[in-house]
Amino acid sequence: MGKYFGTDGFRGRSGIVLTAEHAFKIGRFLGAYYSRDHHAKIVIGKDTRRSSYMYENALAAGITASGADAYLLHVTTTPCVSYITRTDHFDCGIMISASHNPFMDNGIKLMNGDGEKMEDEVQDLVEQYLDGLCDEPAFATGADIGCTVDYYTGRNRYIGYLTNVATKSFENRKVALDCANGSSWMIARSVFDALGAKTYVINNEPDGINVNENCGSTHIKGLCEYVKEKGVDVGFAFDGDADRCLAVDENGNVVDGDQIMYICAKYMKKIGQLPSNTVVTTIMSNFGLYKALDRIGIDYEKTKVGDRYVYENMKEKDHMIGGENSGHVIFRKYARTGDGILTAIMVMMVLIDTQLPLSALAAEVPLYPQVLKNVEVDDKQGTMNDPAVTLQVEACTASLGDNGRVLLRASGTEEVLRVMSEAGTYEECNAEVDKIIDAIRKSGHLLKVR
Repeated sequence: MGKYFGTDGFRGRSGIVLTAEHAFKIGRFLGAYYSRDHHAKIVIGKDTRRSSYMYENALAAGITASGADAYLLHVTTTPCVSYITRTDHFDCGIMISASHNPFMDNGIKLMNGDGEKMEDEVQDLVEQYLDGLCDEPAFATGADIGCTVDYYTGRNRYIGYLTNVATKSFENRKVALDCANGSSWMIARSVFDALGAKTYVINNEPDGINVNENCGSTHIKGLCEYVKEKGVDVGFAFDGDADRCLAVDENGNVVDGDQIMYICAKYMKKIGQLPSNTVVTTIMSNFGLYKALDRIGIDYEKTKVGDRYVYENMKEKDHMIGGENSGHVIFRKYARTGDGILTAIMVMMVLIDTQLPLSALAAEVPLYPQVLKNVEVDDKQGTMNDPAVTLQVEACTASLGDNGRVLLRASGTEEVLRVMSEAGTYEECNAEVDKIIDAIRKSGHLLKVR
């Protein structure tokens, strides 16, 4: 991760951490960088935050000032930008969104011409330009000034693409969608209506400041209650830019990303679409997922936290499904990033083909209780390498055996360690976590338990 760009773009408080000037300069650099040997085209999408319109204008101004063309998809999803960048041969794509964060935050996500997250070396160059460490690009003049193009038709083609992914009608299926007052507020209903579902939609009235506000995949309780109240077959909750999806079964119970990956991987194996017989997870996936995959003979790999690392592993090793328990699920045959609406479609395909309720499918993955505590320390690596701390982690691991696990990992942005345990009961989890924290305390590294 760089100074500005983390694993999921340049993100922070609008007007403070991320300013309109930052957006203009990012546009200036990208417009010049991709116009070195041809007239470049860059596509931009945004979510529903009030500040997204400001950043859209600033980016477009910077891009066109450097002599490239800016194509505006307007309010759309992150996976839509990825899809259009790839299929319409844009030089790069930009998504304006802070994903599941509150409306006060915003972010700028950069994608390469294949619709994948931008290479680190290019983002490093952008950061150098932001810090004034490289030459200022020349301003375009006269007929060389770029154009700003309304490209809402790209969004419509993405909707058509999603509807074509489904090979079965959703007719007679009652489906509830929580759009988080975000990017999916129009698109999700269009897709499910086109596929024949009886669609119920909540949190689809964005006003610029209500994105993710007590709704969507990070506040799913409202959808759970709605599913029970309306008696629908299944519910799906998206986040602000709709690259995440969590599900709710017919009884109002949450089905998380780990359970979704299991359900879809098992189905893909059955129909011959899991050639590597492997699911890619992060180290934070639940122990219950691994136990369930073991039972049905599907292998798995673990990456660092972040869907970026999941996709890189999938691409390198030719795996077809991977994701995070937060709901980022990647189906590499169809997308280069997590896609919440696509994930919902894939779950629906399993429901229709198996004729089983979601509760029965999810019951095959009993999730282990999990406890996670954050501790501030004087030195992350020093603490993790401390022999007494290492010894305690090993002792906890041995104590749990095949019935749980512990994990000690460093935050990527602050002097914080995350201490996690999964076991048969919350009491066991707490006990193992506290043993590790006590070892950190005795080693002299502990500053505070949050």
